[in-house]
Amino acid sequence: MEKPLILVTNDDGIDSEGLYALVKELNQIGNVVVVAPDHQQSAVGHSLSIAKPLRKSKFHRNGVMFGYAINGSPTDCVKLALSTILDKPPDLIVSGINYGQNTSINVLYSGTVAAATEGYLVSIPSIAVSLATYDISFDCSYAAFLTKQIIHNYLNFEERFSTLLNVNIPALPKEKIKGIKITKCSNSFWNDKYERRIDPFGREYFWFAGEYCSNDNDPDTDDWALKNGYVSITPIRYSFTDFELMKK
Repeated sequence: MEKPLILVTNDDGIDSEGLYALVKELNQIGNVVVVAPDHQQSAVGHSLSIAKPLRKSKFHRNGVMFGYAINGSPTDCVKLALSTILDKPPDLIVSGINYGQNTSINVLYSGTVAAATEGYLVSIPSIAVSLATYDISFDCSYAAFLTKQIIHNYLNFEERFSTLLNVNIPALPKEKIKGIKITKCSNSFWNDKYERRIDPFGREYFWFAGEYCSNDNDPDTDDWALKNGYVSITPIRYSFTDFELMKK
C-alpha cells in the first residue's frame, strides 16, 4: 500500500525542534514534505502576504535536505505548497508541533491552527498540534509519537474531509498523561495588557503582556482537559452565518 503524502508546516519556523520531532515520527508512516516559515510567525492568524513577493529556499538539517523555508505566514506556506510546490494534493496536512497551547479563543489567533484551516477549506484532512509549554527545550518526542497514533485513526475516519482536528497535548512526562479526551473549545479569554517601554532613542513602544484567563470548569472543554493531564482533541468546523438571527 502506498504511503500517504503528508504536508507538514508550523508557525514557529522551520528550525523548530517541535517540527523536527514531528517530521521524524511522520516519516515512519508517510512521504513527508515540509513547507514552513523561515522565521517565527506565532499569533499571525490567517494572514496572507499580498504586498511582498514570496521566496522559497531549501532548508537543510544535519547536512540533509529537510524542507522548504518560506518568507511568509503559515497560510502562505500551505497555499504555496498546494498550488506550486507539490505535484498533487497531499492526503493530510499537519501543522505543528507548536510551543504553547492553542485552546479556546487562541484558535482565532494561532498561525498553527490557521495553516491547518487552510487545508480544511479545500477539503484536505488537516490537524493542528500544540504542546502546552513555551519552553523550547521541552522534549517533544512523546507528543510527536501521540500525534502519529492519532493520525493512524484519523486517516480512516469518514468525516476527515469536512472536519479540522485541533490537538493540544499537556507538557507532562509520558506516565503522567491520563489519556485522550474529545473536547469543545472553552470560554477562556485574554485580559489584554500592553507594557509601555522606551527604546534607546527615547521613543515609546508597546509590548503585549496579556493574561490568559481560564476559569472554565466544564470537563468537556479543551482547557479543562489540559489542566487535568489529558490530551485534548477538538473537532472544528467553520460557519460564519448566524442562521438563527436570519430566521428572526
